[in-house]
Amino acid sequence: MKYYLLPLFLLINFVSHAQWIKEKGDAYLKLGGWSLLANEHFTDEGKLDPNATRGLFISSLYGQIGLSKKINLIAYVPFFVKNYQFAQVSKTNNKEYEPRQVYNGLGDINLGIEYGFGQLKNWHFSGTLTLGIPSGADAAGIDGSYQTGDGEFNQLLQGNVGKSFSLGGQGFYFKSYLGYNNRTEGFSDELHSYAETGTQFLKSKLLLLTRMHWIKPLYNGTLDASNANGAIFANNIESLVLGGEIAVLLSSKWGISLGASTPLYGKVIYRASSFSGGVFLNL
Repeated sequence: MKYYLLPLFLLINFVSHAQWIKEKGDAYLKLGGWSLLANEHFTDEGKLDPNATRGLFISSLYGQIGLSKKINLIAYVPFFVKNYQFAQVSKTNNKEYEPRQVYNGLGDINLGIEYGFGQLKNWHFSGTLTLGIPSGADAAGIDGSYQTGDGEFNQLLQGNVGKSFSLGGQGFYFKSYLGYNNRTEGFSDELHSYAETGTQFLKSKLLLLTRMHWIKPLYNGTLDASNANGAIFANNIESLVLGGEIAVLLSSKWGISLGASTPLYGKVIYRASSFSGGVFLNL
């Protein structure tokens, strides 16, 4: 999966945040939607350029299941991806010179496994291996640019750390990871860094969180991205994205969430905010 404005996996968990790895038989499921609409992008030099208004909409299923006290299985399935561009209309004669373009399809599926190494005082440690399956279309539409996937099989290996803490009597949590993404088919490998913090209110029924995700390509691939014009699935994408989310627990097991994120800096990526929402279930 290479939707780099998407907060990775959109994780919201109302189970005690001290429970970093789910117990055997426990599960978290989420049905979510994510949307992006952009008319400008960061170039490969980090400068801003305009582009035809293009959008991406993703409907997805996310699941995390505890196999044991130390092992969780993770899956992200973007079962419907809509990649589209608005019709291009002349400003002088108001005539449409390029029709609206759209392609719908399956996106790239992520399958992962997380192993809990244990804890040291209040710090919890784990490792995750995520496999990016090239199940989406890497060339679609009249010019091949309306992709729903990147066509490459990647492996993201990351080390995770987290803890719970208190400020002024209010409980917070902190999660972070460092990762290395090995990519194939001529794409550059990447370094990933992620941090998230949040707190709960109203007897743990309301969760507020903020997150930051940084991706740095190593420029060791062979694909050219200089003319990608912000394409979601381009090579050598670099981004620093700030996001936030609010979630409400409506019963003991399920709730809803809304989120947004925006790139603070980037290369070969759209400059636009993205918005997300979903319904989640704790079992």
